[in-house]
Parts: sequence; structure tokens; C-alpha cells
Amino acid sequence: MATSPGTLPEPQVRAMFDRIAGVYDLINTVMTAGLHHRWRARAADLANVGAGDRVLDVATGTGDLAVELSGRVGPTGEVVGSDFSEEMLSRARVKAPGLAFEWGNALDLPYATATFNAATVGFGARNFSDLEQGISEMARVVKPGGRVVILEITTPQKPPLSTFFSVWFDRVVPVIGKVAGDPDAYDYLPNSVKRFPGPEGLGAAMERAGLQDIRWILTAGGIIALHVGTRA
Repeated sequence: MATSPGTLPEPQVRAMFDRIAGVYDLINTVMTAGLHHRWRARAADLANVGAGDRVLDVATGTGDLAVELSGRVGPTGEVVGSDFSEEMLSRARVKAPGLAFEWGNALDLPYATATFNAATVGFGARNFSDLEQGISEMARVVKPGGRVVILEITTPQKPPLSTFFSVWFDRVVPVIGKVAGDPDAYDYLPNSVKRFPGPEGLGAAMERAGLQDIRWILTAGGIIALHVGTRA
């Protein structure tokens, strides 16, 4: 499948995440001052799941959002974390051995239609080489009435935050990448954010995927967007 403008071919993205898996959690904490855990908690709240429910976390990475969701569904529920990076999954399994972490491609999820009560993705949607296909797959595997939640970085439009955002992602983040030993990966991050649609564009993509009652919340001064939609 052809990549969208500004993306890398899928094998390169997978290899990149395999390389940075060992420092991924540390870099996330540094770049967000630890706030990414709070944002994932809000995403889990928006999934609106409870005891006994079954939830899919797409592009789960090292499993932080899956762990948040597990606290909502309790011991009678199930959280499945899916990712195409085996190195990320291996770290997720160590972090949360009680959860199911499985290899899967977000554009062709290996799950039956209407299998989960909700599906989430945290900071992974911008890595979908075909965003519309990825959202459609998330919507497909959710039961009618279930929710799809997307937590993602978005580009603020007004100064002073837009100025700070530009300096941070164009100058500081690449330096962090060099310190982490993988400058290519952290050059990719600002580009992936810039090409990702804004809140209205992402909401429209969710609507085209057949989701209803779409809304979004902007937080962290407009740098973070949480979108939620319901499968009809």
C-alpha cells in the first residue's frame, strides 16, 4: 500500500520502533515531563469501558495505555495490545505480563468484526501509512455502540504556544534523538506530527469510517487532542 505524503514505508517505521524500543519510555517521559500518563488515563476514561469488557489497544508500543485500560475492565475483562514492532511488544510483556500483547498490523487487524467493546490508539495513529484504513479497521472490530478513541499530538495554531511547539519539535526533539542514539527516529517524529491532520480533519476521517457522535478535547494548551467516536 502506498504511503501518505510525509510518511516512511511501513518496514522502515517498524524497524525504527524496533531500534528505539529500549529508550522509548524514558524519552516519552522526558519529552512530556511525565504528563503522557495523565493523557493516557483520560483516553482510557473516554473509552467508557467497565468490568468484564474486552478492549483493543492498537499500536500499543510498550503498553502504557493498555495498562490504563486494564484497570477499567478489571480481572473479568480483557485488554489486547496490538503492535507491529516485536521489540516494543517484548517490553510491554515484561511491563504487564498479565495482559495479552499480540503482533498485528493496524491496517489489517487480525480480529473478527464487532469483537471489542472499545478500541484505542495512543500516539500511534500518525504512524499509520493509511490513516483512513487504520481508523476503519478500529471501527470494524468494535461492537455497535462501542467507542474508538484516538490520543495524538496536534499542532497548535496560535502563538505563543505555536512558537514553543515549533522550537521544541524542530530543534529540541532532534537533539534528544541524537542523545538517544537514533537521530533518524526523532527527525521522523516532528515530520509525522506536521503531516497529521488537525482536530477537524481527524474528526472528519473518523466520520468517514462510519463513526458517530464524534467529539474531541484539546489539552496541554492545544498540543494534545483526544478524539472519540461511537460505532453506529
